[in-house]
Amino acid sequence: MGTVHVGTCSWTEKTVVGLWYPKGVNSPEQRLRYYASRFDTVEVDSSFYALPQRRNAELWVQRTPSDFTFHVKAYGMMTGHQVEECSLHEGLRAFPHEVTPRGRVLDPHPNMVDAAFDIFIDAIGPLRESGKLGGILMQFPPYFTAKTPEAQRTSFDYLDRVRAKLDGYRVLVEFRHSSWARPGVADAVSRFLADRDMSFVSVDSPQFESDCTMPPVAAVTSDWAYVRFHGRNADTWFGAHGSSADRFDYHYTPDELSEWEPKIRDLARSADRTFVMFNNNKYDYAQRNAADIATILGDLVPPRSDAGGDEAPSLF
Repeated sequence: MGTVHVGTCSWTEKTVVGLWYPKGVNSPEQRLRYYASRFDTVEVDSSFYALPQRRNAELWVQRTPSDFTFHVKAYGMMTGHQVEECSLHEGLRAFPHEVTPRGRVLDPHPNMVDAAFDIFIDAIGPLRESGKLGGILMQFPPYFTAKTPEAQRTSFDYLDRVRAKLDGYRVLVEFRHSSWARPGVADAVSRFLADRDMSFVSVDSPQFESDCTMPPVAAVTSDWAYVRFHGRNADTWFGAHGSSADRFDYHYTPDELSEWEPKIRDLARSADRTFVMFNNNKYDYAQRNAADIATILGDLVPPRSDAGGDEAPSLF
């Protein structure tokens, strides 16, 4: 039976700051140190919107215990999402590109995408060098599908390109279209990912008739398993919001989290390490639900110790 590591997909969301961090924990350094005394893993999601900076990764290494694990979400261009031109790294601006009326980069040239991979890899170098880098999360958009054999082949070809660009890194693959879970396709996906040592990402999210989200399928395709809880707020999933947290405005009940206990235990039987990450980053919902699932899973979750090696006092 492997271990289960629980964390959240942000530690800096504005609505979290005033609710979860104690009085006096104000600076970026203080917040990360405090977070790392309560959880042993986190997902960096800001890297989806803009390529990360190497200096930030160096600081993250300095501010966390030796056993801490950072997973980093791939830059949107790396997974076929349109990105804001205003957020482009200076190393990408020289590539010819078209821009939509909304200011987003449209159909970037493969060389531009390759450059984004290279800049991303260099930026997270300090995490890898310190042994604190977990997986690189490749979260694909709903239009990355397996609706037809041709679409599936095209998607698999791109995943092979990803595997080549991220050779030697742990790759976490999250699909957002239910065609990947259809009979016949699901088995092919599992074999494909397992053959390339890529981890399938299991998700909990709202369900729609339009097939734009994945059903809650739990699967292991490498020695690490990964689960992301997005919340179940169907009303906010497609809305225009002031921040990404508004989309994930949902607090799981204990009964809803308990639905996943047998699935997570099954994952832990097949994987050396299972990561359970909460992306419902509105208010302190993610931190509270992470504490809830840790209690539910009990013996599978290692007790957290602070940087000094002593068990950290629980706030939950």
